[in-house]
Amino acid sequence: MQTRQREPELMDDPALDPSEHIHARAGLARLNALSGAAHGLWQPLQQLMAERNLTSLKVLDIATGAGDVIFRIHRIARQRGVQVEIDGCDFSDTALNHARRSAQRIGAPSKFFKLDVFRDQIPSGYDVVMTSLFTHHLGDDDTVHLLSSMKRAAGQMLIVNDLQRSKFNHALIWLATRICSTSRVVHFDGPASVRNSYTVTELAHLADKAGLHDASLHEVFPCRMMLTWKRTR
Repeated sequence: MQTRQREPELMDDPALDPSEHIHARAGLARLNALSGAAHGLWQPLQQLMAERNLTSLKVLDIATGAGDVIFRIHRIARQRGVQVEIDGCDFSDTALNHARRSAQRIGAPSKFFKLDVFRDQIPSGYDVVMTSLFTHHLGDDDTVHLLSSMKRAAGQMLIVNDLQRSKFNHALIWLATRICSTSRVVHFDGPASVRNSYTVTELAHLADKAGLHDASLHEVFPCRMMLTWKRTR
C-alpha cells in the first residue's frame, strides 16, 4: 500500500456483459448507501448555499455511473425543502441507460448525457461540478487534466470524492463487498479500487499541479477522502 497498484477493473471492460454490469451497479449502490456517500456530498453543497445565500443549485456529476448517489442527494434536498438540480454524465452507455430508466421510474428530474472528459469540454452553466469514485481509475496526468477541466467549468465549486488507499481501508472494502453483493465484479473491483486509489497527500499534490492551490482536502469515514475548491467572488 506504499504506492498505487494500477490494475484494470472489470467494470471498465467494454466487453463486460450488460447483465453483469447492472448486477454490479446494484451492489455498488448498496455500498454507496452503506457508506453514506450522498450525505457526505450533501454537506459541502449545503455549506455553499448557506455561505453564499443561495436558494438553489445546479450540479453536474461526472462519471455518474447508474446515478444512485445523485438520486439520494435529490431526496435529501427535497426533504429539506431545497432546490438542487443534478445532472449526470458518463462514458458508459450501459450505465447511462440504467440511470435514465431509474430516473424515470422514481421521477427524478436529472438529465444524463454521454461525455468523455478527456476529449470533450465539460459544459458550463453548473454551479457545482463534482465526481465520486472516479480519480482512482486515472493516471496522474489524467487526474490533473480532470481537475483542471472541472475548475474551468465549475461556476462556484468543485468536489472530488474518492477512496483513500490504506491497508485498513482495503480490508474493510474487501469485507463490505462480500456482505453487500454477490457480484464477482464487485468482489474484485472493490479491493482493486483501494489499491488503485490515492492517499490524501498524493491527491493534494495533484490538485496543486492543477491550479487548485487553495483547495480543502480531508478524510471522510469510512474509507474515503474529499477535495473541495470554491471559486472566489
